[in-house]
Formats: sequence, C-alpha cells, structure tokens
Amino acid sequence: MGHKYTKEQILHGASDAALECGLSQLTFGRLAKRMGISDRVVVYYFPTKNDLVAAVLFQLGAGLQEKLAVVFGTPLADYLAIAHTAWPVLACPDTDPAFALFFEANGLAAAGVEPYAELVRELVVAWVDWLATFIEGTAEYRRTEAETALALLDGLLLVRHLASPRAANRAATRLGVR
Repeated sequence: MGHKYTKEQILHGASDAALECGLSQLTFGRLAKRMGISDRVVVYYFPTKNDLVAAVLFQLGAGLQEKLAVVFGTPLADYLAIAHTAWPVLACPDTDPAFALFFEANGLAAAGVEPYAELVRELVVAWVDWLATFIEGTAEYRRTEAETALALLDGLLLVRHLASPRAANRAATRLGVR
C-alpha cells in the first residue's frame, strides 16, 4: 500500500506549489501530479479549490505571524511602532514569495473574483485583529492603529514587490518606518 498523506502534508505541498507557480496555477490535478498522488486524495481533505486556496493563504499568514510574534515583545504604542518593528522581519527575500501570493490574491479580490474577494476580506480582518493585540490603548484606538499599520506595511511591501527593495526602503525611511 502507498504512502498515506495527511492533511498537513497536502497543505504543505499546496503551499510549496503556490509559492512556486502562483495561486492561479494551483489545481487539484497539478498538486496531485506534483505529489505523486491521486487528485481524489487532495479532494478528500480540501473538497473545493476555494478550501485549498483559503488553507494556503491562512497557513502563509500564520507563518508570517509566527515570525512577527517573536519581535512584538511588549505592547507597542501605535501604528508606527508596529511598522518599525515589523518592517525588518517582513522586508526580506525569504518573505517575498508569500507576499507575491498575497498580492495575487489581493488583485483577484479587487477584481471581484471569488473566492478571493471573501478570503482577502477575512485575511485583512484577521490581521487587524491580531495586530491590535500588540497595541496599548482602548479597543477603538488599537483597531485604528492596527488598520493603519497594515495599510502602511502592505503599501511598502507592494512597492518592494513591484518597484524594488531599494525603493521600498527609501519610502520606509521617509515614512519613519526604518
């Protein structure tokens, strides 16, 4: 009998495939062929492509949050403190592929393509909620600062991805993030 794959192994394979080829190229058939399994095995754990894409995006987001949690030690005062602390962790070559996928999903969401429109909305809300836990102040203040930090960081990361790391670093310096 062949190797039994777990849901986590298939998700890991899907994440690797998406990082290599993009979300638009992630299909059950391509993933199954890549892993040497039947596409029915993939469907067993992820009944729809939407389920698979959502799992990949949330797994990548969780990985980024793990990296950031290490540097977010004490409560931070505001969006600028969040951005200043996060920028060195996020603005590096090993996170670029994950952000390429997030920007692909964002573009599809902006065009109204499902499941991306709903998924990206959920991701943004989850990130704001998560970032708000690291900020001091009232609930409303924490949420506003988290939204601002996310907007600032995503903008800088988009410049990094589309223009160049140097351009993003210049902008980050001008904005007081680095």
